[in-house]
Amino acid sequence: MMSILFILAGFLLLLAGGEALVRGSVAIASKMGVSKLVIGLTLVGFGTSAPELVTSIQAALSGASGIAIGNVIGSNIANILLIIGTSAILYPMVCPREAVSRDGTVMGIATILLALVCFNGDITRPIGGIFAVLLLCYLGMTFYIEKRGKDKAGEMLEHETEARPTPFNSVPLNLLITCGGMGLLVLGANMLVRGATELASGLGVSDTVIGLTVVAIGTSLPELATSIMAAIKKQSDVALGNVIGSNIFNILSILGITALIKPIPIPAEILQFDLWIMIAASAALLLFAYSGRKISRIEGGLLLGAYAAYIGTVAMTS
Repeated sequence: MMSILFILAGFLLLLAGGEALVRGSVAIASKMGVSKLVIGLTLVGFGTSAPELVTSIQAALSGASGIAIGNVIGSNIANILLIIGTSAILYPMVCPREAVSRDGTVMGIATILLALVCFNGDITRPIGGIFAVLLLCYLGMTFYIEKRGKDKAGEMLEHETEARPTPFNSVPLNLLITCGGMGLLVLGANMLVRGATELASGLGVSDTVIGLTVVAIGTSLPELATSIMAAIKKQSDVALGNVIGSNIFNILSILGITALIKPIPIPAEILQFDLWIMIAASAALLLFAYSGRKISRIEGGLLLGAYAAYIGTVAMTS
């Protein structure tokens, strides 16, 4: 019972902390004259992935490497099957060609790269450094392309910034909100990892299973909330950009930074099933986006059904 309370409290603190971090930092950057494009690409991108980042680092430092890697792979699966599926059912998702061609391709390459690294046995510090460098290259490429002329991909990033109104006009207050958000993230991650490891022990399952399911869904709550609100407002490009950007950051930023702090061994169960589901989900998203330039309600239903089947399979085989 206590483990579930720790998990629920951790989720709430991560959700509140991530939102406070994003809104506070966006407000400060806007006040300093930073463009919406830069804010959307960096602060919003990093901010919405902050719950996964802090949780994975805390899990790795606590010796729960299964939660660290399971959190990222499970979040990427949930982002596509659960979040895109739900958003597309609410409102068919338009897929701008430029965004899919550029960012979708980067997501596909990052996914394949992660798969190759996983079969190597573990994510070492040098590999973590390579991931971090690749993230910087991606950010630099995006800045360069957008400087030459705004396209649909850039508009998506700006829309993500506009979707988060600033809380106050005062820089000191927004700085306080930002710092408070960071504190809530650390506290929430501590509670979540503690609760998750205790729950795994109590149920007699590996911490990897808990990381792939309970933790992954919980840390994906910011993306889910943002995407659902975007779908309700019929801003489907925000939902799509949110998920593609989050998946790129999850692999290159979260695993890169976490591995730099502490190498991450890859559990055998990840290689046998979950890694393949992540690859298949990524391929399905790109196929749907490329084929009809939109993700219909039927395709959204297929994605959501696939996620229900995935969670059911994990529950039955664990």
